[in-house]
Amino acid sequence: MRDSTRRSEHGFVFTNSRRTPFRASTFAEKVCVKDLGTAEGRSMQLVRFEPGAVFPVHTHRGPEFIYILEGELIQRGRRLGPGWASVAAGGSVDDDVRSECGCTFLTVYSE
Repeated sequence: MRDSTRRSEHGFVFTNSRRTPFRASTFAEKVCVKDLGTAEGRSMQLVRFEPGAVFPVHTHRGPEFIYILEGELIQRGRRLGPGWASVAAGGSVDDDVRSECGCTFLTVYSE
């Protein structure tokens, strides 16, 4: 594909993430996201935290999956670096999600 346009083919959506721009998060300051796709109530995003970014306290509507690509994310007091994954059950509360040095991660979450 030459652009970032999502194309639906027999139930599949394809996105060229290299050509999809980051946009400011509506959830927190110092956070940018790339919307990669949505299906059946789940969404995938590439998320970039600037140093000092903090997510507000929130409850997960459904499961949330995070995979750290670069930098370090602090979640519930645990420091997660590249290669670490986090899975949160629906109904769980995130009350400590931040990055001191900045990070990039992939997430799949429930809308």
